Amino acid sequence: QVQLVESGGGLVQAGGSLRLSCAASGRSFSSYAMGWFRQAPGKEREFVAGISWSGASTYYADSVKGRFTISRDNAKNTVYLQMNSLKPEDTAVYYCARNSVHRGYYDMGSYDYWGQGTQVTVSS
Repeated sequence: QVQLVESGGGLVQAGGSLRLSCAASGRSFSSYAMGWFRQAPGKEREFVAGISWSGASTYYADSVKGRFTISRDNAKNTVYLQMNSLKPEDTAVYYCARNSVHRGYYDMGSYDYWGQGTQVTVSS
C-alpha cells in the first residue's frame, strides 16, 4: 500500500515563496516518476510539474515554468515543489501523485496513487 502525504501549504502574499513536500510510504519510491497537480475552486485539476524516477528529467506547465522547481530525494522518499514568485492565480489545493507508467506526465491517467492535498493561498 502506497501513501502520499503532502505538507508545506499555507497563506502567502503575492511574490512570496513556499516549498511543498510529499512524503511517500512503501517501497520502490525511487522506481517511480512523480508529479504535482493542483485544483482551484470551480476548476479542473491540472498538471503543474513532473519528475522522472532519477530526477534527471523534469516537466512543467507553461504557467509555472521559471517560477516552480520540482525535485526529489530518493533516500528520504520525498518529492518537493519549490514555488517562487507566487501569484494569486496559483491559489489551489496541490496534490502529489505517483506516475506508474513513466510517461504522460501531463495526463492524470498516468498516475495511480494520490495524496490528500495541501492548500496554497496567495493573497494579492
